[in-house]
Amino acid sequence: MKIWKSLLIVLMVLVNLAFAQPSFADRPKFSKNPDYIEVTKALKELSQTKDAQTQVEGLTPEEIQKRTEELTLQKYALETGINWGQCDNQTGNTIAVYGKTPNDEEDEDAVYDNNLYFLANGQSTENNWDCDGIYLANDVKVANFTSSPNGQGQELTGPAALKILDGTQLVIKTNPDTAAIDLNVPTVKVLNSKTANWFIPDISQAIINTRVPNAPSNQS
Repeated sequence: MKIWKSLLIVLMVLVNLAFAQPSFADRPKFSKNPDYIEVTKALKELSQTKDAQTQVEGLTPEEIQKRTEELTLQKYALETGINWGQCDNQTGNTIAVYGKTPNDEEDEDAVYDNNLYFLANGQSTENNWDCDGIYLANDVKVANFTSSPNGQGQELTGPAALKILDGTQLVIKTNPDTAAIDLNVPTVKVLNSKTANWFIPDISQAIINTRVPNAPSNQS
């Protein structure tokens, strides 16, 4: 009798595990990703602008269309499970990028939410490693950027951290005429020490150029 009871208990445990296994395999819902929420909201605002046939100050219809297309692809990337961004350095200098540790281990004693790495010229960050954004040195300018899909392009001077959305490949180049930084992505979020727990030092590009590149990277 005891044997049958023991077998019954074992059978019940196995059945419970069989039904519970799919729930263990469930991936986090992309709809809860902050980047997905932000992209969806921005697309809705741009769609309303186009439907109402109103002119956004400082933006041409072509620029609105370009931003809509960019956000549409970012939204699709997030829906298909791409939860990382990539940074491609074509500036002619070493740049500083933000990201987690390569092995994704959580450090309970970490002072900041991510780490600052150095990416050599001609390299892009490694596939599947999430580049959260780039550091802008105190003597470097971005000539034309916007922190909002409906925003007008403006000039930005560091020090600052520029955050990109998951699913984005950010290409950073130096404009040969102005020496300012050009970004291929129309919208980036500007962070400072008051808005994010990121390490944002007040240093020059010359100091960054002296650092040993240590970002997980691919040859570009």
